[in-house]
Amino acid sequence: MLSLLIQFVYLQTLDVLTTLAFLLVGVNEANPILQLLFGMTHSPLVALLVIKVLAVCLAAYCWRSGRLGLLSRVNVFYAVLVAWNLIAFLAGVSGGAA
Repeated sequence: MLSLLIQFVYLQTLDVLTTLAFLLVGVNEANPILQLLFGMTHSPLVALLVIKVLAVCLAAYCWRSGRLGLLSRVNVFYAVLVAWNLIAFLAGVSGGAA
């Protein structure tokens, strides 16, 4: 089902946008891999795009190899993650960021 792969790409896009939004209001990234990449690149956007290209490649592999159940579960995870990012952004905007 191509729709699962399209949903994955859509959720990755939302994750990038919400991550950038909460970074702009001063909320720190919790993912240690991204923290490491942030230090190695000149821009958080570059680090996010590197991770997202790898993620889309893995999702495409899952889709092509018929691991649709796994891809579906990962989509649910990223939907929750995007919601979490929005909460972190709103907390940062309201002054709740540490």
